[in-house]
Amino acid sequence: MYLKKMNLNGKNAVVTGGGRGIGLSCVEALSEAGANVIIADFDEKSAHAGQQIMLSKGYKIDTEILDVTNSKQVTSTAEKLIDKFGHIDILINNAGIARSETPAEKVSDEHWLNVIDVNLNGLFWCCRAFGKFMLENKSGSIVNIGSMSGIIVNKPQEQAYYNASKAAVHHLTKSLGAEWATRGVRVNAVAPTYINTPLTAFAKSNEKMFNTWLEMTPMGRLGEPDEIASVVLFLASDASSLLTGSIIVADGGYTCW
Repeated sequence: MYLKKMNLNGKNAVVTGGGRGIGLSCVEALSEAGANVIIADFDEKSAHAGQQIMLSKGYKIDTEILDVTNSKQVTSTAEKLIDKFGHIDILINNAGIARSETPAEKVSDEHWLNVIDVNLNGLFWCCRAFGKFMLENKSGSIVNIGSMSGIIVNKPQEQAYYNASKAAVHHLTKSLGAEWATRGVRVNAVAPTYINTPLTAFAKSNEKMFNTWLEMTPMGRLGEPDEIASVVLFLASDASSLLTGSIIVADGGYTCW
């Protein structure tokens, strides 16, 4: 009974930013559970590379080149995928950027808008476009990739703009989760710690910063993409049928201290 709830056979899933890192691990997790998965990525090379990696593991993956900051393109892509597959059951909003280490007083308008545009606006455009069809079908699960940075203030790096964008993602998740709760669509989020992906690679050349991260994490290490993908799989599946508007913190204990 319980393992069957994790089965995604017959489900169609879209993963934004699915070409690498956490996104690609989510693609693999959903595929392994039986879903038909579409990688939707801004970077065509990354999308196709991710597709080939999954093919080598025995999973046939579709790809769509998608700029989540372009609301019209998001809407047309959602319509295209609905026409092609008939229904989209799962949406993983993973596309995001970090751009850390800039003090607030030195953040340019362009820098601020870029982070907000990808991390918040793009995520909402996707929720709106795909959520519309899920609401019509009275069925769907949306999982947003937030961050522990939406809960705490990171140190030693200064990244007020990133933290604000992820805090907004968490509140949007709660709002949509409540708004759509009686209409068959669940909306939840994962708030990861520092994960061993290209987004955190910059810290490994800064010994002081990297060591601070480890010292402030009770487990004493970075997370791995597959550890976040496991949580995403749970939230995407019927195993989490009572959860909506929930923020699952997967941080190695970071927020305990």
